[in-house]
Amino acid sequence: MLKYPIFTFFLFLPFLFFVCLKPASASFAEANALLIWKATFKKENNSILTSWTHPKASGSPCNWFGVFCSIDGSVNSLNLTNANINATLYKFPFSSLPNLASIDFFINRLFGTIPPQIGKLSKLVYLDISKNQLTGTIPSEIGRLTSLRTLHLVENQFNGSIPSEIGQLVSLSELALYSNKFDGSIPVSFGNLRNLTFLYLYNNSLSGFMPPEMGNLINLVEVFMYTNMLTGPIPPTLGNLNKLQIFDLFENQLSGSIPPELGKLKSLEILSLANNNLTGLIPASLGEATGLITLHLYANNLSGPIPRELGNLKSLSDLELSENKLTGPIPASLGDLSNLEYVFLRQNQLSGPIPSELGKLKKLVFLEMDENQFSGHLPELCSGGLIKRFTLSNNRLSGPIPESLKTCSSLTRARFDHNKFSGNLSKEFGVYPNLTFMDLSDNKFYGELSDNWGSSKRLETLKIAKNNLSGSIPPDFGNLNQIQILNLSSNQLCGEIPKEIGKLVLLLKIDLNDNRLSGNIPHELGSFSSLNYLDLSRNRLTGPIPKNFPNSEQLFHLNLSYNFLSQTIPVQIGKLTHLAALDMSSNSLTGEIPYEIGFLSSLGMLNLSHNRLSGFIPESFQKLPGSVDIDISYNELEGHIPNGKPFQNVSIEKLRGNKGLCGNIAGLQPCKVPPIKNHKIGKGHKLILIVAIPLIGAPLLLFALVGILIMYERRKRNSRDAEDDLLSISSFDGVVMYKGILEATNEFDAAFCIGEGGCGRVYKAKLPSQDTVAVKTIHSLSEMANRRAFLSEIRALTGIKHRNIVKLYGFCSNAQYSFLVYQYFDKGSLAKILSIDEEAKILDWPRRVNILRGVAYALSYMHHSCSPPIVHRDISSNNILLDIDYEAHISDFGTAKFLKCDSSNLSALAGTYGYVAPELAYTMKVTEKCDVYSFGVLAFEVIKGNHLGDSLINVTTSSHGELQFKDFLDPRILYPNPKEEEILMFIVKLATKCIHSNPQFRPTMHVVSDMLSASTTISVIS
Repeated sequence: MLKYPIFTFFLFLPFLFFVCLKPASASFAEANALLIWKATFKKENNSILTSWTHPKASGSPCNWFGVFCSIDGSVNSLNLTNANINATLYKFPFSSLPNLASIDFFINRLFGTIPPQIGKLSKLVYLDISKNQLTGTIPSEIGRLTSLRTLHLVENQFNGSIPSEIGQLVSLSELALYSNKFDGSIPVSFGNLRNLTFLYLYNNSLSGFMPPEMGNLINLVEVFMYTNMLTGPIPPTLGNLNKLQIFDLFENQLSGSIPPELGKLKSLEILSLANNNLTGLIPASLGEATGLITLHLYANNLSGPIPRELGNLKSLSDLELSENKLTGPIPASLGDLSNLEYVFLRQNQLSGPIPSELGKLKKLVFLEMDENQFSGHLPELCSGGLIKRFTLSNNRLSGPIPESLKTCSSLTRARFDHNKFSGNLSKEFGVYPNLTFMDLSDNKFYGELSDNWGSSKRLETLKIAKNNLSGSIPPDFGNLNQIQILNLSSNQLCGEIPKEIGKLVLLLKIDLNDNRLSGNIPHELGSFSSLNYLDLSRNRLTGPIPKNFPNSEQLFHLNLSYNFLSQTIPVQIGKLTHLAALDMSSNSLTGEIPYEIGFLSSLGMLNLSHNRLSGFIPESFQKLPGSVDIDISYNELEGHIPNGKPFQNVSIEKLRGNKGLCGNIAGLQPCKVPPIKNHKIGKGHKLILIVAIPLIGAPLLLFALVGILIMYERRKRNSRDAEDDLLSISSFDGVVMYKGILEATNEFDAAFCIGEGGCGRVYKAKLPSQDTVAVKTIHSLSEMANRRAFLSEIRALTGIKHRNIVKLYGFCSNAQYSFLVYQYFDKGSLAKILSIDEEAKILDWPRRVNILRGVAYALSYMHHSCSPPIVHRDISSNNILLDIDYEAHISDFGTAKFLKCDSSNLSALAGTYGYVAPELAYTMKVTEKCDVYSFGVLAFEVIKGNHLGDSLINVTTSSHGELQFKDFLDPRILYPNPKEEEILMFIVKLATKCIHSNPQFRPTMHVVSDMLSASTTISVIS
C-alpha cells in the first residue's frame, strides 16, 4: 500500500499526459486529413458516411464507418466497399496516414488518376480499388510499396503499359489487373515476383511476347491472361511452375507450338490455350499432367494425331480439340477417361472408325464430332444414359443407329445428318421425353415414320429429309404441340397430309416437298398463324387450293408447284403481304389470275407457269416491286402486257406458250388497234352514219384535247414556277407534300429537328393529312456527281414495301431545299434507346431477338428477293428504327452510296465506322457480305447493349456447347432464363460467323434469316 498516494499521482502525471497526448494528437491529425478528402466528394453521395464528423463531436476516427485503427489509435485500415464514393484520390491523405496497411475501395465511383503520392504508404499490405472509373496510367511510384501482398485494380479504365516497377513488389501474392485498357507487353520484371500465387491480366490489350522469366514464379497457382493480344510462342520455362493449377491463355494471338514442358505441371487442373494461332502437334507429354480436369485447345491450327497418351488423364472431364487440322483416328485410350463428360472434336480432318471403347464413357454428356471424315459404324455411346447431345453430322458414318440410343431418355439434341446411316427408321429410335432437336437428313434410312415421334412432347425441330422413307405421315404427329420446324422432304411418303397437323399452331416451317403425297390439301392447314415457310411442291396433291389457305401474315415462302391442283387461285393469297416467293407452277389451275396478287408488295418471285390460267394479266401487277421475277409462261393468257417495272426486263421465255399476249417485248407481237373496215357507199344510211360521225367528230375531239393539254401545261408551268422548278418523285402529290412539309417544319426550324447524322438532319413533320413523316434534308441535287443514277434509285426505292424496311414516300428537290420523306416511328433509333438506361431496360431478351430477326428479314429480302440484289451499305444501330411495338425497321435503305456524308463515314462506300467489313480497306468493293458483317456487329451490340469497340477483333467461335458468354450480355436487364440463354448463345455463335474476316466464310442473309426465323428455340442451331 502506497504511503503517499497524492504525491505519487502528481509524480506520474506528466508521464501519463505524454503517453495519452501522442495518440490523441495523431488521431486528430488523421481524422482531419480524412475530412479534407471527404469534403471533395460529390454531393449526390448517400448518408453512409454520416459518422465522418469532426473529432470534437465524435471522438476518435476509429469510430467512423469503414475506419479501423491499431492499438495506439492510428488508422491502419480503410474498408469503404460499395460506399457510393464519387470523388478523386487527389486529396487523399497519403502522407497523413503513415500506418495504413489496408485500403479496400471496391465498387465505388472514384475517377481521375492514381496520384504518385501513393508510394508514401510504405506499410501498405492490401490495396483493392477495383470496379471504379479510374483512368490514366499506373504511377511508377507503386513500386515503392514493398510490403504489398495483394494488388487489385480490376475493371477500371487504366491504359498505357503495366509499369515494370511492379516487379519490385517481391512480397506480392495476388496481382489482378484484368478488364482495363492496358497495352504493351508483360514486363520482364514480373519474373521477380517469386511469392506470386494469383495472376489475373485478362481482358486488356496486352501484346508482345510472354517473358521467359515468368518461369521463375514457382509459387504461382492461377494464371488468367485470356482475351488479350499476346503474340509469339509460349515460353517453355513455364514448365517450372509446379504449383500451377489454372493456366488460361484463351483468345490471344499466340503462335508456335505447345511446349512439351507443360506436361511437367502435375498440379495443373485447367489448361486453356484456345482461340490462338498455335501450330504443330499436341505434345504427348500433356498426358503426364495427370491433374488436368479441363483441356481446351480448340480454334488453333494444330495438326497431326490426337496423342494416345491423353488417355492417362484420368481426372479429365472436359476435352475440347475442335476447329483444328487434326488427322488420323481417335485413340482408343480416350475410352479410359472414366470422368469424361464433354468431348468436342468437330471441324477437323479426323478419320477412321469411332472406337467402340468410347462406349465405356458412362458420364458422357456432350459429344460433338461433326465435319470430319469418320467412317464405319457408330458404336454404343449411350450406355451411361446421361448423354444429352450428339453431333455427328457431315461425316461418312454408315450402318444402323446403335441399340443403346433407343433407351437414351436423356437425349435433348441429336444431329446425324449428312452421313450414310441406314436401317429401318421405324425400329431405330425410341421415345425421348427431353428431345428438342433431331436431324436425320441426307442418309439412307428406310421404312415408315413411327408413332413414337408423336410421344416426344418437347420436340421443336424434326428433320428427316433426303432419305428413303415410305408409308404415310402418322396422325400422331399432331401431338407435337411444341414443333416449330418439320422437314420430311425428298422421301417417298404417300397418302394424305393428316389434318391433325393443323393443330400444330407453333409451326414456323413445313417442308414436305418431293414425296408422293396425294389427296386434297387439308383446310386445317389454314390455322397456322405464325407460319413463314410452306413447301408442298413435287407431290400428287389434287383438288382446289383451300380458300382459307394459308392464313399466316408471316408467310414469306409458299411453293405448291408440280402437283395436280385444279380450279382457281384463291383471292385470299393477296393478304399475304410478306410473301417473298410464290410458286404455283406446273399444276392444272384455271380461271383468271386474281387481281389481289398485285398487292403482294414484298414479292420477289412469282411463278404461275404451266397451268391453264386464262384472261388478262391484272393491271395491278404494275404495283409489284420492280425487282420481282415473274414467270407466267404456258397458260392461256391474252391481251397486253401491263406497263410498269415488273415487266420492263422480263424475257420472252417467261411469257411464251400463251395464246394472245402482246406488247413491246422482244419476241411478242405488238398490240394493234383493230382496223376500221372500208364499206361501199350505198350500203344504207346506217352505214353512212357509222362512218361519218367518227370522221366529223374526230377533229372536234382533237381540238378539245389540244385545248385541254395547253391549259394543263400552262397550269403545270405556273406551278413549277411557283415552286422554283420543284422536282418530285413521290407516291403523293409532290407539290402538296413539299408545301405541307415546309409548313409543318416551319421551313426546317431547329425546334422540329429530331436527329442529325453524317448525311443530314432529320425532322418530324405532321402533314395536313394527319400523317406524320420523317424528313431527311440532304445536299442539293445539283451537287450530286451521279444525279441520274440517284433519281433512278429513288424511283426504285419508293416501290419497295417490306414490313421491316422504312417506307420511302418520296423525294423533293429545288434550288432551296432537297429532302427525302420517310415513314415515321415514334421510338426513334435503336442506338438512342440503347444509350438510355431506362429505355434499354424495356428491351428484354425476346424483344432484342425479335429486333435482330426483323433486320435479318429485311436484309434477306434486299439481297435475295430483289433483282438485281440491293446492298444497304450502312447497317448500324443508328439506321434501325423501332415502332411502338419495338419491331425493327431498316432506314436509309439504298441511298448511302449517293449521299455526301461527313467523316463519321470512311467513304461514300464504306458505311459507319465500327460496322465496316475489313475487306473494304483494301478492295473498296461493296458486296452483300459487307452487310452480313455489319449485321454481325449489330447483333453483338443489341445483346451487349453497346458497341463492342476494339474488343470485337477478339470475338471468335467457341467449340464448347455451353458457352460462357456473360461478357456479351447487357448487365442492365435480368440474366436470361435457360431457354433465352440458349437462344442468345446461338445468336452469339451466328454473329461470330457473320464477322469472319474472310467474306467467303460468312453466311448469306438468307441463311441468317432462315435460322433466326426459327430462333424462338435453340433447336435451329446447326
